[in-house]
Amino acid sequence: MPWSVRWVGGCGAQSQKQCKKSSFAFYQAVRDLLPVWFLEDMRTMEAFHWEDGGKVSVYSPSEALLYALVHDHQPYARHLLTKFPQSALAVPSQSFSCCQSAPHLAMAVRYNRVRVLFRILKAIQAFPPDDRAGHLDRRGCSRVEGGKTALHMACELVRPECLLLLLGHGASPCLRDSAGNTPLDTLLQQISHTPAANMRAKLLCLDCLFFFVPQDLQFAMRQQLLDNRQQWQDMLGENRFQCLVGLAPPSLFVGAMRVLIRTISPEHFPEALDNLPLPHFLKPLDLKLES
Repeated sequence: MPWSVRWVGGCGAQSQKQCKKSSFAFYQAVRDLLPVWFLEDMRTMEAFHWEDGGKVSVYSPSEALLYALVHDHQPYARHLLTKFPQSALAVPSQSFSCCQSAPHLAMAVRYNRVRVLFRILKAIQAFPPDDRAGHLDRRGCSRVEGGKTALHMACELVRPECLLLLLGHGASPCLRDSAGNTPLDTLLQQISHTPAANMRAKLLCLDCLFFFVPQDLQFAMRQQLLDNRQQWQDMLGENRFQCLVGLAPPSLFVGAMRVLIRTISPEHFPEALDNLPLPHFLKPLDLKLES
């Protein structure tokens, strides 16, 4: 069986080969959604990393969580976040990732793992404020991810559930990526793409952003909207366009939603959306997630 590989000292080339075999075995085991106890036995008893200088190490809870995210192994992700909340969201080792920051939120958005994202966001609520903000507003490396936050990625990939969860748990909609774009700019760029695919989801993302962005947000795409007014009015609708470029105040509904959503603490988001005094069809998204 591939996961029965054991460390053998001595020959470096032989040991490297065994590390590759055991690493692939762990990948397969998570992919095949094997039981949590089995995966933890593998993680803690096998040698996976071959590092510079001949050092060998097992996967950390952080690295195991990334595998669980990729393969949507929800029980394993829940176990890691419950038993190792700090180390499961720590920075992976250099042999695992070249970017020295914790990429778990961005990875959850990339693979659209809404339930695991929800669990990560709940876990970081117990962190000190600076650590919590560091996770929520972490910028990806400029070389690979263009300095984008998880919120930028949710806009770029048009993930309305991920977007609303991040915003409701305190992610900043005002940060800029390496190109100077806010998440709003990133979303508007997606809306402008032709053919106009998935427009309903894009406009839903835009409506979610409206509830959280400050009214005086300076964004790079504003002048382009003004220069191509008719085109953007046709895509966004007149009310959204007027509000975006500052030609009209937000609608009463948007203003009321901004006030109501601010009353919901991250600890109770999104569950408390159900308690908003609104008919169901006016609520931004129906997120039924288990705590």
